Amino acid sequence: MKKNASLHRMVTPSHHCPWGIKAKDLLRRANYEVEDHLIPSAEANRAFKKEHGVDETPQIWIEGKRIGGYDQLREFLGKKPDPKEGDTYQPVIAVFAVTFAMALVTGRLLSGGFEPVRIVELFIAYSMCVLGILKLRDLLSFATGFVQYDLIARRYVPYSYVYAFVEAGAGVLMLGGLLTWVAAPAALLVSTVGAVSVIKAVYVEKRQLNCACVGGGSKVPLGFISLTENLMMMGMALWMIYRALAPGGH
Repeated sequence: MKKNASLHRMVTPSHHCPWGIKAKDLLRRANYEVEDHLIPSAEANRAFKKEHGVDETPQIWIEGKRIGGYDQLREFLGKKPDPKEGDTYQPVIAVFAVTFAMALVTGRLLSGGFEPVRIVELFIAYSMCVLGILKLRDLLSFATGFVQYDLIARRYVPYSYVYAFVEAGAGVLMLGGLLTWVAAPAALLVSTVGAVSVIKAVYVEKRQLNCACVGGGSKVPLGFISLTENLMMMGMALWMIYRALAPGGH
């Protein structure tokens, strides 16, 4: 027999409470029969909270007993709490995992096999493109984080806006081996300054900052990951220069 649960959540034409949706899904997956009571306005929501002496919605009752809100429901059902906002490397892990998969697939399609050098080239170029896109989606926010530690941006703020274009543009050009003598030196310059900036801020000054590598407002700690991004760009730029200077290069 299914147990009964009563869910009170705010649903208006302009707002569907996400915690209410998640609470309903939890109850259904736990095999509860859900009585879904929709609160149709902000005024009705305030009245509901005042009537029941609570400070949030949704609110859940199970078999007539009030459980509380979404977090209390998870605890009642024996679920782990949702992760709270804090420092995380998840955005960078996601970028590198997907770009590496893209490099493997592209390398396989282009050569019919897996050439390690080409896969590394593609991986770094794809990573530069994606990280550049993440910065470009909100340049103002990125610049606000970037100027806190980059040695050039702290003295000349417009440089923080240029950096994102250089990273994305160099990544695109490196994918096709185009305009090497433009893309490689530009990438080498910004990545070298970036690496020195991270080393100074984190390892010399011992400052605790968030990295702007995946765009502004991220919770990625400034440190090894940020340094890795810059070292990858430096390595790719030097490799492209070497290839251009080698006999038969372009």
